[in-house]
Amino acid sequence: MPKDTITPRSRTPLLRKPDATDGAEIWELVKACKPLDENSMYCNLVQADHFRDTCVVAELNGEIVGWISGHMIPAKEELFVWQVAVGPKARGLGLGRKMLLELVNRDECEGATHLKTTITEDNDASWGLFRSFARHIGGDLSDEPHFESEEHFGGKHDTEHMVTVELPQPAPLARAA
Repeated sequence: MPKDTITPRSRTPLLRKPDATDGAEIWELVKACKPLDENSMYCNLVQADHFRDTCVVAELNGEIVGWISGHMIPAKEELFVWQVAVGPKARGLGLGRKMLLELVNRDECEGATHLKTTITEDNDASWGLFRSFARHIGGDLSDEPHFESEEHFGGKHDTEHMVTVELPQPAPLARAA
C-alpha cells in the first residue's frame, strides 16, 4: 500500500465528557486496570450519564483509553475523584494528569477549592499521579486514614487514605503536561 494512503495513528488523546453509550467500554477499561476496584457495568453507565460533567473520557484513535469518575461533594466546595484509569495503550503520555487538569478547569468544577480522592497505602501509581498533579498546579497535598480496613471494610479491604489537594484559585490552566 502506498505510504500516502496510510492514515497516521494519533498519540494525542481526545478528552471529553462521557455519555451513557460509553458505559460498557469504560467498564472494560476499569477491569483491565488492576488494582482498580471493579464496579458493575451499570454503575459505570450511571456515572457516564448522571455525573458526566465531573467525569472524563480519553479517546485515542476512537478507543476509550482513559477514564476519571468524580463528583462534587454535596454542600462542599470539593471535587471528589473516585477512579482514574489509564489503559496500557495510553501509558507514558501523562494522560492521568491531563485528565485531572481537564476536570478541574471545567465550569462545573469552578467552585472547587480542593480535590479529594482515596488511595490505599500500596497504590504507588495513584500516589505518584496525585503528587505529580499537586506539584504541577502548585497545590499542597495532605493525607490521612479515612476508610479504615477493620472499621469500614470488615478487614476485607486495605485502609483508604483521604488525599486532599489544595486547588489554586482560579483553577490551574491546562498547561503542557
